[in-house]
Amino acid sequence: MAILERITSPADLRSLSMDDLIALTSEIRAAIVGQVSQSGGHLAPNLGVVELTIALHYVFDFAHDRLLFDVGHQCYPHKLLTGRLNMLSGLRTRSGMAGFPEPRESAYDLFAVGHAGTAISTAVGMARGDALNNEAFDPKTNAEGRRVVSLVGDASIVNGVAMEGLNNAGTLKRQFLVVLNDNGMSIGKPQGAVAQYFDRVRVNPMYSSAKNRAKIALASVPGGGVVRGAYHRMTEALKGGNTWFEHFGLVTIGPIDGHDLPELIEVLTQVKDVDHPLLLHVKTTKGKGLEYAEKDATTFHSPAAHTYDPDSCRVEIRNGGRSFTSAFGDAMCDLMERDERIVACTAAMAGGTGIDKVIEDFPQRAFDTGICESHAMDMMAGLAKTGFKPFFAVYSTFLQRAFDQAFQEIALQGLPVRLCLDRAGLVGGDGAVHHGFCDVALLRTLPGAVITAAIDELSLRAALDFMCAYDAGLSAVRYPRDAVSDALAGKTCPAFELGRARPLLEHDAPDVIVLGFGTPTLSALEAAIQVDPEVRTSVYDARFAKPIDTALLRTIAALDVPVITIEDHGIQGGFGSAVLEAAADLGVALTVTRLGLPDSWIAQDSRSAQLKEVGIDTASIARMLIRVASGQQPETPAVTTVVRAREPQA
Repeated sequence: MAILERITSPADLRSLSMDDLIALTSEIRAAIVGQVSQSGGHLAPNLGVVELTIALHYVFDFAHDRLLFDVGHQCYPHKLLTGRLNMLSGLRTRSGMAGFPEPRESAYDLFAVGHAGTAISTAVGMARGDALNNEAFDPKTNAEGRRVVSLVGDASIVNGVAMEGLNNAGTLKRQFLVVLNDNGMSIGKPQGAVAQYFDRVRVNPMYSSAKNRAKIALASVPGGGVVRGAYHRMTEALKGGNTWFEHFGLVTIGPIDGHDLPELIEVLTQVKDVDHPLLLHVKTTKGKGLEYAEKDATTFHSPAAHTYDPDSCRVEIRNGGRSFTSAFGDAMCDLMERDERIVACTAAMAGGTGIDKVIEDFPQRAFDTGICESHAMDMMAGLAKTGFKPFFAVYSTFLQRAFDQAFQEIALQGLPVRLCLDRAGLVGGDGAVHHGFCDVALLRTLPGAVITAAIDELSLRAALDFMCAYDAGLSAVRYPRDAVSDALAGKTCPAFELGRARPLLEHDAPDVIVLGFGTPTLSALEAAIQVDPEVRTSVYDARFAKPIDTALLRTIAALDVPVITIEDHGIQGGFGSAVLEAAADLGVALTVTRLGLPDSWIAQDSRSAQLKEVGIDTASIARMLIRVASGQQPETPAVTTVVRAREPQA
């Protein structure tokens, strides 16, 4: 890696020959493939943007100009070009490089991003801010000003927020460049009419020489009129080809070959000084340069650690055990086999949520809407209104994007839409941008909502059965990005009853009682067994964060022993808070120590390391049981609250 090791900042690129720049693309790909094969991470998206990233940094000066990423899972080449090669070996861990843009790592990362659709809007904001600060680039009045570029994928740009951003970007009276990275993929195949439009553009034979015509046209007119002239010449020649973005006020160039580095540099050099909004359509191949990633870009979008045998052409991905996602997909297929009124959907996360299995088996009743959680939630409301039983599988971190619809179109209407919240709690290497730490806090505010959590595969199936039969309003089940446990293998899993907990370990005279919500309950069970008989611990799987098992709280209050609540969710507004509120409403006395995610951001690392960091791994819980039972103050980040009994009315 002779060239890559010499790159300490993007400025070093400009001293390289074109041959060296092209050689650098191979070195960057080799570095990414080598690391991701060991640690896991986003592979295919990063391999697809190597030339594009080099060209952007070669032409623009993003130490001064603005570069905004959409989603950000394609940022590894950017990070390697901005002096972070030494952090690559710690990819997706606290000691190394985050898998998404991270401003704490480098001034070249402007936002910590992990959700789609945001780049254009934040770029518009920075463009307006620079203009107000008299720092915006203007070819006539401020040639040293800041330029603004946003890099957006073809699947992300159809997100509702991106559409709103485009609508506003077209009103700018200054330089503003949107680079559309069109690889024909999201994590899976993009969905919807706009995706079909891009498909038609790519295969239109009139575009086969578009980049050459663009080059000729761009060279023919100097200054700010260059691109406008090119645009009109191209669209006239192509007879209504790629003019869709014109309706937003963005002059459009392309598509051009996103792997032709000299061409990319030449076109970007021509367009960087244009004094009005412009979109450059760049066609790339996801997984470029790695045969197995090109052939199966969905599987290798973000694979776990893996090995490749070139002799047999086989790729072996490390298996961490049966996942909750797989268990959910199988359970949904079984439910839909039994009940033809059940429908299911996801928003561009078919493989990530297990809905891909459902779509394959029930193509008429299962849908991938693309990156549009708000639309998906409302679509489920419409299906519920017409008598179906909708299940929406969505990552907890993306539920936030559809909370308004959960409020207005579902809870307010009393419609029985079922939310299946994958990646709830700590998510490991994806870090803060993807932690599912506030779904309970959000949904608890909705009147009539029911919130459950699964602890293993059997309880997940039982929760889904309960939700299938629950027609009084919105319901949700949460489960982590983890393997399902067999700790309760061989034991019968009772059916879910509304607002009723399940005892896992009971003592007649316990020293401490644990109320667990979700998979940390099993860690608490293991900890209780470890400290027995020193500390006699009763452990309950609460099952519901709303409604709380008030009968159990009355029983516990009568025992007058301390309570520990445990959850893989933020302490603020979560299950523990719900227990405190319920106790206060009942007027019973409880001393409650809450364990959960603290009021701080948890950096990327393995999920096990994160659980240890926040004190909800087995060893930490065992120590907490001993401390609380002996009357000692808990270690942070736990919070102890005393709820006093209500005085009887005179």
